[in-house]
Amino acid sequence: MLSPPPIRAMSTPALLALLLGEEAATRLAGRSLIEIFALHAGRTLLNEVHAGYGPERTLEACKELMARALAETMRLGDCLSDPATVRDYLRLIAAGLSHEVFMVLLLDAQNCLIDCVELFRGTLTQTSVYPREVVKLALERNAVAVVLAHNHPSGVAEPSAADEVLTRSLKSALALVDVRVLDHFIVAGTTTPMSFAERGLL
Repeated sequence: MLSPPPIRAMSTPALLALLLGEEAATRLAGRSLIEIFALHAGRTLLNEVHAGYGPERTLEACKELMARALAETMRLGDCLSDPATVRDYLRLIAAGLSHEVFMVLLLDAQNCLIDCVELFRGTLTQTSVYPREVVKLALERNAVAVVLAHNHPSGVAEPSAADEVLTRSLKSALALVDVRVLDHFIVAGTTTPMSFAERGLL
């Protein structure tokens, strides 16, 4: 028997079908996730979850849909004007991971999200980050600014000395191609992601 595809690899219509069934997913076809969540305000999507899927996979699908809805919101407006949305998005996609990942949120001239890319993946305690690859990605996607993020599977959101050195290195490398580093977040467990900008570390 074939194992089901990873949740993150599934299309949005497929995730909606998994959660709500084919009929409900067909009714919602063509609507943005922002619209879908607004339509269900006051009566959670979980009330309509289609029977037949395990609770873990159902919860994972809900988390993925919420992350995609937050990404839609960030594509429509200035990410800096709503840092809580950025924090919620990062927490949804990185807080529960058992290994370190380094992500880059690519922004346009209006600070709207172009894309969020997981660029490096490491072990429980570290990941190798190469400034050249970050610069290359920013240029390829025509980003004007970036928000950096990585997680600490340990659950401690405090930056290490290496984190601070890396942030300065990336900021200097990206400045050479006129790309601004607006912030660097550390995501750890259920705590609020730590902001380098708010700590005065940028």
